[in-house]
Amino acid sequence: MDLKDFPVQVKIPIAWGEMDSYGHVNNIYYLRYFESSRIQYFQEIGMNELKSQTGIGPILAQTTCKYLKPLSYPDLITVGAKVKSIGKSSFVMEYVIVSDKMGVVVAAGEGVIVIYDYNASVKADIPMEIKESIARIEKMNLN
Repeated sequence: MDLKDFPVQVKIPIAWGEMDSYGHVNNIYYLRYFESSRIQYFQEIGMNELKSQTGIGPILAQTTCKYLKPLSYPDLITVGAKVKSIGKSSFVMEYVIVSDKMGVVVAAGEGVIVIYDYNASVKADIPMEIKESIARIEKMNLN
């Protein structure tokens, strides 16, 4: 797993308050780091504009995290996000967290994103413009 494989990346400084009584970053923050990269990805593919214009947007259906090494303050992390696969109404994102201090991957995870019509409260198909934006960022062929 290499950061160069993740087209969307965000840098996040570790905050002192994210550590728990064991002296490392509490596990829930890793999911927040994933969320930060996911939201950045959504901004880059136009998902946020689509939601505000049509009511159709993403909803996180499932997420996982594999904790590989503990993080601690001070550190700066890079969180990468990419789309691993695309279906009719959902796609799978992959995440990675790399510690600047350690120079290694400290966590990896996935999230299943379902496209949801918030006005009708039902699942929706992924709009073609979103699929095309993902394909552009990922340099993938939709066919």
